[in-house]
Amino acid sequence: MKLAQSKLALRELLDMGTAGTIGFVPTMGALHQGHLSLVEKSISECDRTVISIFVNPTQFNDRRDLERYPRNLEQDLSLLEPLLDPDDIVFTPEYSDLYRDEKSFELDLEGLDKVMEGKYRSGHFEGVVRVVKLLFEAVRPGKAYFGQKDFQQLTIIRTMVRKLGMAIDIVSCPVLREPNGLAMSSRNERLAPDQRSAASVIYRTLKENSRLHSPSQLSMAEKIISDTINSTPGFTVEYFDVVDNVNLRKVSPGSLLSPDRQYFGCIAVYAGEIRLIDNVEFSFQLLKG
Repeated sequence: MKLAQSKLALRELLDMGTAGTIGFVPTMGALHQGHLSLVEKSISECDRTVISIFVNPTQFNDRRDLERYPRNLEQDLSLLEPLLDPDDIVFTPEYSDLYRDEKSFELDLEGLDKVMEGKYRSGHFEGVVRVVKLLFEAVRPGKAYFGQKDFQQLTIIRTMVRKLGMAIDIVSCPVLREPNGLAMSSRNERLAPDQRSAASVIYRTLKENSRLHSPSQLSMAEKIISDTINSTPGFTVEYFDVVDNVNLRKVSPGSLLSPDRQYFGCIAVYAGEIRLIDNVEFSFQLLKG
């Protein structure tokens, strides 16, 4: 593998290497098996793979969260090296380089950035869209790989690509989980052992309540999910919403559902001061006739 620490170095390496489809995996480092599964999928589908490692300050609405975000570049590179071919690239830009000459733009995200994560993390998705656009412009991939754990982000990136006319295939990859069901996340490194064990309640409770007959049962399911997680010492639900996979429209007990859409229960939970997100698909029996 090769290492590029600037946009210029990245472009030189891309121009020198093998032609063909470029697969791109954007990350903020602190890599785990979830990230590596995206890398492996890119390698299997593309001629070359680029992985970026960049902790993007513009998407953090809490400065303390940015400062505490885990960073270990040496460990990240050691995980990537056995997977990557000589023409594959790890891109580790500095903020001043990546954002230099950034051109301002306006993008109507159709309200996708105002619900769930956007409601509780003001400016978060504005920062995500900014950095992903800059990374896409630097890498110029044919395919880009994102984990479904960040369900709302995935929907927003697809909308950004469509509206900006970028010829990039956004590939959704399944959530990878720890043995107890906890969705893999770089933030898990900050959990104490007892928190990490107890966090199994998030996925277990979502899954146990994900098969409903109709939206009329949602209120009861929401109460069970919130009460169960909130009763776990040190755990607090910030939000739980069931939304569709197209425009993130919230499902309410009186909603009319479409058989052409999928529905996901999305949740944010605080384990102490550490914020965890997850989602699972919700099914409604009435859609199956």
